[in-house]
Amino acid sequence: MRTAIVSDIHGNLEALQSVLQDIKSQGCDRVVCLGDVVGYGPNPCECLDIVTTLDACVLGNHDYGALIDPEGFSSAAEQAIFWTRKQLESANDPNAALRRLEYLAKLPRMITEGNILFVHGSVRNPLNEYVFPEDVFNRRKMEKLFSMVQGYTFQGHTHAPGVFSTNMQFARPDEINYKMELPDDKAMINVGSVGQPRDGDWRSCYLILEGNRIEYRRVEYDIDTTVNKIFAIAELDNFLGERLREGR
Repeated sequence: MRTAIVSDIHGNLEALQSVLQDIKSQGCDRVVCLGDVVGYGPNPCECLDIVTTLDACVLGNHDYGALIDPEGFSSAAEQAIFWTRKQLESANDPNAALRRLEYLAKLPRMITEGNILFVHGSVRNPLNEYVFPEDVFNRRKMEKLFSMVQGYTFQGHTHAPGVFSTNMQFARPDEINYKMELPDDKAMINVGSVGQPRDGDWRSCYLILEGNRIEYRRVEYDIDTTVNKIFAIAELDNFLGERLREGR
């Protein structure tokens, strides 16, 4: 089975559409989303409607913030999530609004399939814990996380793609030529971000899993349209558009 794993769409419709088109061209059997469907971007409703048609999705912290309350958000992120909530609640069709909110409310915080875990943040804190590339230098944190990992954990949240191994190494996609065979024991794999990459590459990032092999995919999209949409919405800080061009 070829499983496409996407994460951190953040209301970026153009990026999501381009990624799904690429997924189709790769003959994937299913698509799993690791959360943060909304937040930051200008098309939360449209992105959410598309994600409801995917095979599986877990809850992200921005999805939770749109439903309940944003925790630890920057001022720009908080302003964006309140605007996002308003969009979700004020649809022209009340049934559509209810359907979207109910979908978010029912999302699980993790999905387990044998020795594979799908989660937004981490195995320890599915919603909010960041596992950054530089955490390989925090041996205590990494050892604790790996003690809780049963096999392969696929996660998002940091928007920084790469593979953490038990020998305290982090391999970026370009360092493994975008493909690798996962180790026999354990690994934590960050799939990157569809809608707001932060690794210096503006292109959308997602991952394909087949057996124990992974392949990272980078996909170009109509970034100008997304940026201009953000600039046209007063409640969305211009920085949220500017950072897309820089992949940060």
